[in-house]
Amino acid sequence: MGSLDDSVSSSGSSLPNNMEKFLCDRLLDTTQPISERFRALFSLRNLKGTSPRNALIQATRDSSNLLAHEAAFALGQMQDAEAIPALEVVLNDVSLHPIVRHEAAEALGAIGLESNIPLLKNSLVLDPAQEVRETCELALQRIEELKSSGSDDKSTMAEKSPFLSVDPAAAASSHSSVDNLREVLLDEERGMYERYSALFALRNNGGEEAVSAIIASLGSKSALLKHEVAYVLGQLQNKAASAALSNVLRNVDEHPMVRHEAAEALGSIAVPLHANSCGALDLDKT
Repeated sequence: MGSLDDSVSSSGSSLPNNMEKFLCDRLLDTTQPISERFRALFSLRNLKGTSPRNALIQATRDSSNLLAHEAAFALGQMQDAEAIPALEVVLNDVSLHPIVRHEAAEALGAIGLESNIPLLKNSLVLDPAQEVRETCELALQRIEELKSSGSDDKSTMAEKSPFLSVDPAAAASSHSSVDNLREVLLDEERGMYERYSALFALRNNGGEEAVSAIIASLGSKSALLKHEVAYVLGQLQNKAASAALSNVLRNVDEHPMVRHEAAEALGSIAVPLHANSCGALDLDKT
């Protein structure tokens, strides 16, 4: 999962060609500070067309794993089918960091076309990283759910999210109680898609008990689930999660993708990050 700035443009906004070119150049300019390149990435994600797509595709091969995974995430949020061949290449390149391949798999699920099923099934079997295989499983279930419901993926699941994000699983029924959702989310024997569905339903609820259940799931065994939990807590921007997220960030034994999302969530909640909390976190060296 990528940045907490996760709203999806529904208007297909466009910019003058010179500004679009400036943003593409800024994203790909390795001499620029990473913060400036990220700002360009967030702007390009809300545009449509060949140039923004190609710039983001090129960024998926950036030497910074942090930027590369965010570019793959952006392509999924844009639901641009023209990006599928490039995402397939990223997913199949096991020399890339697992967090980048994970985002490529999630993006293929977000785009939601049936033609992505063979690509995901291949990596479900062959990818050496558990978090990537779990992401492929989620993406496949998302596509199958869309197929069985006859939904138009370009709008349906994004509309169900009050955060306007294209989520990797549909939220569980709003009729489910918080207690039931908590039980599903914390049950290590449940399938990942079912737990994700409970997570997003709790996020959409947003009440004190729902947030408490989400925080409790930071103790899950799955790094993939925990990174999504941290992402969701950042979306909620609830200060009640600050202590738990800080503990995750300080835990040098935790998976880097989980600590990364915890750091972003704390930034979204506007909790000051201390150097001694982040010093060992470097996705580009893990």
